[in-house]
Amino acid sequence: MMIKLAGKRVLVVGGSSGIGQAVAAAALAEGAQVTIAGRSAERLEKAAGILGNVRAVQVDTADADRVASIFQAEVEFDHVLISAAQTPTGPVRKLAPEDARAAMDSKFWGAYTVARLARIAERGSLTFVSGFLAERPSSRSVLQGAINAALEALARGLALELAPVRVNTISPGLIDTPLWSRMEDDARLEMFARVGSHLPVGRVGLPDDIANAAIYLMTTGFATGSVVRVDGGGVIA
Repeated sequence: MMIKLAGKRVLVVGGSSGIGQAVAAAALAEGAQVTIAGRSAERLEKAAGILGNVRAVQVDTADADRVASIFQAEVEFDHVLISAAQTPTGPVRKLAPEDARAAMDSKFWGAYTVARLARIAERGSLTFVSGFLAERPSSRSVLQGAINAALEALARGLALELAPVRVNTISPGLIDTPLWSRMEDDARLEMFARVGSHLPVGRVGLPDDIANAAIYLMTTGFATGSVVRVDGGGVIA
């Protein structure tokens, strides 16, 4: 069986949990040399223990100097994926302006900073993670939809600016990740069952679903400027 990423250097920003950790595991399985990055040293250490043969680097994407120092100390990466974000949510008229700015800083400007400073090998790839709210807005998550749409527009422009580096976006639907762990178990499972019952696939997503798309974008040399929706049919449901 062909190992698709044999010897390739892969950086997963936000690789200490959820979607990022699943992408790191999938890249390892495909033979990549994987580095995971994130804000929490404790979570990075835990993820590295689960994943095995990875390097862990502590970084906050809001700290441009720290991001720059990491890339200056490294040889080029073949593939970079960014899934790190902290985005407070709620109706626009109830969400404090400082929380809205923090959400934009984390998900959009954090990704922008990495994209601006990353050293990526020629014909390598850069992948953002947005979300289906960019296409199907929710009255309870207007800001998240706007941020996701901005990320997708950024990726399309960067696909031209950074060529021949390929730049793409994965747009997930509702994914069962630790993001939802603050909910009571019964309430979380009820929400997943309710949402899943309205999707054409009949379930909510798993981190591995997004990891499959990430590997596809890393290994498909003709894909750039694309938004790959992995939402269980959420946009059309």
